[in-house]
Amino acid sequence: MRAAASPAPQVGELPLPPIVGASARMQRLLKLVARVAPTESTVLILGESGTGKELVARSLHVLSRRAQGPFIAVNVGALPDSLIESELFGHAKAAFTGATSDRGGLVEAAHQGTLFLDEIGDMPLATQVKLLRTLENNEVRRLGENVPRLVDVRVVAATHRDLQSLVAEGRFRDDLYYRLNVVQIEMPPLRERSGDVGLLASYFLDRAARRTGRKMLRFTPEAEMLLGRYEWPGNVRELENAVEHAVAVSEGSLLGANDLPASVRTPRLLAPRAGGDPELPGSLARDAALGTARPRGSGRDPDARSLDDVTREHVLRALARHAGNATAAAKQLGVSRTTLWRMLKRWGVSRNATRGS
Repeated sequence: MRAAASPAPQVGELPLPPIVGASARMQRLLKLVARVAPTESTVLILGESGTGKELVARSLHVLSRRAQGPFIAVNVGALPDSLIESELFGHAKAAFTGATSDRGGLVEAAHQGTLFLDEIGDMPLATQVKLLRTLENNEVRRLGENVPRLVDVRVVAATHRDLQSLVAEGRFRDDLYYRLNVVQIEMPPLRERSGDVGLLASYFLDRAARRTGRKMLRFTPEAEMLLGRYEWPGNVRELENAVEHAVAVSEGSLLGANDLPASVRTPRLLAPRAGGDPELPGSLARDAALGTARPRGSGRDPDARSLDDVTREHVLRALARHAGNATAAAKQLGVSRTTLWRMLKRWGVSRNATRGS
C-alpha cells in the first residue's frame, strides 16, 4: 500500500483540507479547484454522497481571497421546511411565534466569507426565490423586515441529485440553476478511481494512528487486497469508516482481513459478463463464457438463484481472485482444499480449470 499523503500545505493561518488522490482524474480536479478558487465565481459541486464535496468547498474557500473570512456550511436537506428561511435569512422580533428577538441568518454569518449550501437540490421553491435574490443583488431580507441588508458572500453549492432533471420536473428553478452553475466541479465516485484506494487507506490509517497514539499500524496483504477489490458504494466516507473500524477492533499493529467490516470482507456477487469474465483465469474464463460458471437461476430474476448457484459463483470468483490458487482460495473461503475440490467436482469444474494450486 502506498505511503500516506504528505502534510497539507498551509494558506495563511488556515490549513488546507487534504484532498487525497493521485489518479489523473483527481489531479485534473485539483488543478481546476486551484484555478477557480481565487475568483469570485459561484461554484456547483456534483457527486455522490461521500465523495468529498465539502472538502472541495473548503479548499475553494481556503485558497480564495476570502480565506480569513468565515466558512459557513449548511446542509439544506437537514433543515425543516418551516425553519429554513429563518435559518438562512434571519428574522425580526415577533416575525412568527417564538421569535423573541432579532436574529441574523446564516447568509449574514457568511459575510465576507463563503457560504456552502450542501444538498441544494432539497431546497424548497419558495426559499429558492429568496436565494436567487441574494445571489443577484447581494442582499438579504430577514423575515418580518422590509429593508434589505447588503451582504458580501460567495456561494458554493453541492448536490448528489440531478438538478437538470429537477428543473424539468419543476422542482428546481431554472434561473437559480444557471446562476449556481457558473463553474461546475464533478466529484468522481471512488469506484472510478480505484487506484486512489490504497493512498486514501494509508492516509486514513496514518491519521488514526496519530489520533490513537498507536505507532506503525499497517495492513496485511490480504486486507489490502480486500480494500482494493471492494467497490465502495459509500465512497471515500465509507473507506474512512472502514479504516477506523479496523483500527478500533484490531489488537496489534498489523490489521488483517478479519479487522475490516463484514461488508468489505464479503465479495459482492456479480453475474459474469457476457462473452466471459476477464477476472477468471484459464479455462475458468472459458467456462464463464460458455455459461458453465453462470448461476443456473440468474436469468432476468436474480432472486431466482438457488443457494448452490450463489455459492458456486462465490467460489469461482474466489479462485479467480487468487489466480486459480486453490490453497489461497480455500483459505479465503474458510474451507479445506478437500472441501473445495469436492464442490468443484459437484459443479462439473475440472481441477485443470485452476492453476497454481
